Amino acid sequence: MAKESIFRDLLEILMSASSEIEQAYKDSCELVELDTCLLLIAECFRCLRNACVECAKNQDVMRNLGLISTSVRLIKLLHGIKIKEELLLTALRCSLQFLGNIAAGNGDSQNSIWKCAFPDLFLTCLTYSDKKIVAYCCMVLFTCLNSEKVRELLDPGNLTVALHVLKVYKEQWESEWSFLIVTDHLLKCPELVKALYAKLSNQERVTLLELIMAKVSEKNTVTSEEMNVFMRHAAFLAGCFQEKCEAVLKLTSAADAEDEEALVTIRLLDVLCEMTSNNGQLEHLQALPGLLETAIDTLRLTHLAGKQAVNIFTATHAMTGQKEISHPAVGFKSHLIRLIGNLCYKNKENQDKVYELDGIPLILDNCSIDDNNPFVNQWAVYAIRNLTEQNERNQELIAQMEAKGLADNSALESMGLEIEKRDDKLILRSVRKKPS
Repeated sequence: MAKESIFRDLLEILMSASSEIEQAYKDSCELVELDTCLLLIAECFRCLRNACVECAKNQDVMRNLGLISTSVRLIKLLHGIKIKEELLLTALRCSLQFLGNIAAGNGDSQNSIWKCAFPDLFLTCLTYSDKKIVAYCCMVLFTCLNSEKVRELLDPGNLTVALHVLKVYKEQWESEWSFLIVTDHLLKCPELVKALYAKLSNQERVTLLELIMAKVSEKNTVTSEEMNVFMRHAAFLAGCFQEKCEAVLKLTSAADAEDEEALVTIRLLDVLCEMTSNNGQLEHLQALPGLLETAIDTLRLTHLAGKQAVNIFTATHAMTGQKEISHPAVGFKSHLIRLIGNLCYKNKENQDKVYELDGIPLILDNCSIDDNNPFVNQWAVYAIRNLTEQNERNQELIAQMEAKGLADNSALESMGLEIEKRDDKLILRSVRKKPS
């Protein structure tokens, strides 16, 4: 706790320093003499920064004196100094830390910073060459954001702020504040995610999808509002997957092993698998139009591509001890089968749809061990169980295939299934192993 007069004195020092810098510019940019001035600015901001910590009274006094607007003007002025010396960086860092601290837990200060600093100051500091300045800028942005302010980012002129935040995370993945801005704020606005996605490069889309995956993987209980947001993300991403799924076929060529559009398709599938693994949200996802058909069509195309020539989609079983295969499409067919299995869980309509699309023989044809698709056998077992549960027609189809030698009996046994003849009818039934 401090007297208002102390903060008034600090304000006067900062205003005087601003005038000195401006005067130096006018006098043919003689910035060499500014060392003492920059040192003084840094010390003032250190005092203000420390006085803000968990002290609403000091935060309010400083804001009412006009220290926020003065600080924002000074930061913009400092940014204009084209010298890279430690004193300048220190002054900028301390000024941003002050803004972060005066905003912490103080809605009025957050609104004041937003009014003075958005979007110009954020655009300036998010693109700065110094990592600490970028990180402190992200801290200020995170602290000021709320649902209303996030919607302001939808404006075409302001969308660049969100784009820069994503770029910061991509280039400085250890940046906790940029991660939190996206996961705690930006992802709560489906319209913003859609607008962002349209503006991103394929590499940046992969980054955004990884952040969505991190959010989707959280095991927290969700509110009805969060569920609605989640469903809108799911519908959008399913549409993106349906539109671009065939891009993954480019990976049949070794020369295109790093095709960026194909990498986006792979990441979209990963996110959809994770989304459909949540029972609370599965029912909505099972009803998404066209998603199941797209998954089956893509599985058929990749499976066929792997049979027509030797490539990443060709089933392979190397001797143990050989080095692990490193390719972006490793596991792609496994994940397609996982998605199909998820979409058919306790869902008669989707079970029947897979039957009609000849998806069951396709899944059974992917039951063998495949080094290019780890766990494909387990996901095929899971999918077949979900396809046959309380569905006699699907059970009969598999039983008939086994009888004709079209289905591998050992594969069925590994699934805990066996064929039984009952009233001149072949029935597929589950075999429960007795505990040993």
